[in-house]
Amino acid sequence: MPAFNTKVPEIRTIGDAQHHAKDWLFNHAAPLWGTVGVCSDGQFAERLTLSGEFVDMPRRTMVQARQIYSFIAAGELGWAGPWKVLVEKAMTLLLERGLQDGSLFVHQFDETGNVIDPRLDLYDHAFGLFALAHAGRALGRPDYFAIANKVMDRMDTEWRRPEGGFWEGQITPCPPYRQNPHMHMFEAAYALHEATGGERWQTLMRDLLSLFQSKFQNARTGAVTEYFDINWDALEDSTGSIVEPGHCMEWAWLFETAFSDLSGVPVATKLTNFARGYGICPDRGVAINEVSLDGSIIDGNARLWPQTERLKAAVARYRRLKTEEEAEEVVAAYRGLVPYFQTPCPGTWYDRWMADGSWMQQDAPASSFYHITCGLKELMSCSSEL
Repeated sequence: MPAFNTKVPEIRTIGDAQHHAKDWLFNHAAPLWGTVGVCSDGQFAERLTLSGEFVDMPRRTMVQARQIYSFIAAGELGWAGPWKVLVEKAMTLLLERGLQDGSLFVHQFDETGNVIDPRLDLYDHAFGLFALAHAGRALGRPDYFAIANKVMDRMDTEWRRPEGGFWEGQITPCPPYRQNPHMHMFEAAYALHEATGGERWQTLMRDLLSLFQSKFQNARTGAVTEYFDINWDALEDSTGSIVEPGHCMEWAWLFETAFSDLSGVPVATKLTNFARGYGICPDRGVAINEVSLDGSIIDGNARLWPQTERLKAAVARYRRLKTEEEAEEVVAAYRGLVPYFQTPCPGTWYDRWMADGSWMQQDAPASSFYHITCGLKELMSCSSEL
């Protein structure tokens, strides 16, 4: 592989960011995770060490689905590696081993790829639907869309809550109830609507937008909080005021891009304004983990994934507004992401940048590749012309 510059590069323009992103993804990350990061049976690894070595451990359905998307995204961006072979194999295994009764996704596989945890979880189902959408479109497999409809039929019958949204399944104790898996259900519905034009998926998007506006989004600040009671009212204790800036920007990107009539833009604008106003650490130039509704810092550490969501929200706003200010935010967001890539083995990543400036020394989680490739896909599809 070509040598990778381990020093943080000087990135001044969107074009600079796109060039750096393409080099890192095509020449390092995709080749590494497409070889070392693939298990002997064709499923994807959960983690690699920061030195690029395989970590043998149980595998989650959510990660299999996310990696399927990641390699589709890399292929669609122009990576010349065997992305279709990787995706076809992993998708076959996910559906053969991980789909109960043709309509319910299990939670986890062991190190050999056999099911060890058949419990049901909303998060897993959201990403199962997401993988079916992208693989169905990329591989020309309409039968995957038929499976998605069967999964959704089951969820409409058994998972819908009278208060709106869905039950979360058997993994996460409730209460509190969470907005986060509903965000990924929205994302899956958006992907399926883009792939199929199916009205049920647009209806689900509209339902979740309505739930978001009426319950998830704080009316005073425009931020999205995390934890709710059974009626979708914010919890009365301190956890009810927790805001993750990364989720504000992730929802903002979805609402900016999902509705052709721009009906999601006012909601997205409030989310982005709050996240930018209170969720960016000026010293490091990164989005931090948690703040309160009043803007005070709760967790000043900075995981990788909020940086990719900041990038996606920035690209969406820049694409719509085409201003110099938004172009600068795209560049700033990518600059904030680049330090996470400066690891001993190019193509791996640090996951946690601590408030004291140190990096948590832990394996690179495969689950972050979905965030990265989605962010880079947005960046690389963005025109740099004002």
